Parts: sequence; C-alpha cells; structure tokens
Amino acid sequence: MFVFLTILFVLVAYAVFIKFVYYRQSRSWPHVLNKISTPLYTVGNSRFCPAQERSGALFPNSEDENPRETRALLVTAHPDDECMFFAPTVLKLVESRAAVYLLCLSTGNYNNQGLQRKKELLDSCAVLGIPANHVSIIDDKELPDDPAIQWSTALISSLILKHIQNYAIGLVLTFDGRGVSGHANHIAIYKTLSHLASAGRIHEGCQIFSLQSISIIRKYLSVLELPVSWLLPSDFCCVIGREDYKRAKKAMFCHRSQLLWFRRLYIFFSRYMFVNTFQAITTETKNVKIY
Repeated sequence: MFVFLTILFVLVAYAVFIKFVYYRQSRSWPHVLNKISTPLYTVGNSRFCPAQERSGALFPNSEDENPRETRALLVTAHPDDECMFFAPTVLKLVESRAAVYLLCLSTGNYNNQGLQRKKELLDSCAVLGIPANHVSIIDDKELPDDPAIQWSTALISSLILKHIQNYAIGLVLTFDGRGVSGHANHIAIYKTLSHLASAGRIHEGCQIFSLQSISIIRKYLSVLELPVSWLLPSDFCCVIGREDYKRAKKAMFCHRSQLLWFRRLYIFFSRYMFVNTFQAITTETKNVKIY
C-alpha cells in the first residue's frame, strides 16, 4: 500500500508540475517574444543590446507591454521539417501575430517525390498559419535531398542573406550542430548560419537561434518531457497545449507521402510535437556604435 501511494503521489505531483509549466509558459511568452525579438551582439568580450539601450523611452515596461512585431525566418532542409521539428514554435509565433517566413532548401526529392512533397509542404504551412507567399522552396541540384552529398555553403549563404534582407527578418530559426535527427542536410544549415554569424554578415537587427538536439530517451517521452525542457538551460522555450498539438498533428498528416508507420509513432511520442528549446547563435558585428 505504501509503495502504491508513493507512486500515486509522484504521478499526481508530476501532472501538477506539467500544469504549472503550461501556466508559466502562457504568462511568460510575451516577455520571451520581446526578448528573442531584440538583437544581441558581441564586441570583443563584451555583450550589449543596442536596441534595448535606445528603446527604453519607447518601451518603458517591456515585460508588461505587448511585444513589438516580429518577422521570423525558419530555415529547413526538407518538406515536413517545419511541422516535425518546429511546429510548437511556428504555432506560438503565428498566435502572437508574428510574420513567419519559411525557407525550405530542397524539395525532398530523395525518392523522386519532389512535386508531391512541395504541395504537401504548402498544405502543411496553411494548417500552421504560414501564408503560401511566405514559403520559398528551393529546387537546386547543389542542394539535393541526400545526406551523402555535401551542400553548397555559398549557395545556402546567399539564399539566407537574400531572405533576411528582402523580408527585413529579425529572427532566424534553424537546426543546431547535431541536426536533431543527425541528418547531414540539417547540420549544413547550422554550419552555414554559424559561419555567417561569426563572420559578421548578419545585419544588425537580426538574431539567430538553433533548435536543441536532445537524447533519444528524452526525445520520445512526449509531453512527459516538458518539465525537463523547462528546467534545463536554454535561451527560450516554446510549449503548446492540446489544441495546438492537434494542429501540429494535422500539419504532419498533410505530408501523406512520408507517413510511414514509424512517423505515425513519432507524431504521438516525440516531444518536438509539444515543446521546442533553442540556443542563441551569437552574432559578431563590425564597427557597432553604442548610443
């Protein structure tokens, strides 16, 4: 009986903790959005935020005010990345009236399904709330859907920089150095963005964040992993509830050509369908003036 009561207490306490995380996330999200929309730079060993220095008079109580308009660019490698890995973030940004753009660097033509997968991607984006005219799908022989082929860093750089400039992007989101699933195409995007940031080629008003890769055990704990993500360090965290999860699942089901049995299990068990955590890629700037 004692063991049973102990287990019951632990389960109830864990369920309450999950509810608490959802509550804290809903309360803190406006401040988080304001934080990630504010550029952070390094000059030598010092870190400062020019936007915060200059905007004090305009946003005297930034934690209590609605965050300023955000223009976010999600850079992915294949159709289905946007919902398989980034759905919580996209849904939270769209809910906050951010302008979300998607740059998908291939058509996913590994099995000669490129045309079908392009349509599936547009259907998925419609479910997530990304307008079709905000979606760019690249079909270039230098960027094939193939983990065995090294992608062109120069081409990726030019495409990302063009999108940042053309759409006045203030927030870029992509994979980290492990690519979540270890896919070489995912990792190539991170390496390119990391190089652009360290070389000072990202303009002054833009921040870059990479989606954290986690252990396989945590990856498949579904919503039960949420408190762990909340407690462990990250630069920001996006959490969605039941209704948004249904939208994320609906977006995944738009990718009919990819719905093999193990992906159906992924939809149910993956924590990436419920929570995203990000780390900042620090941007170097040249000749930045402090006001």
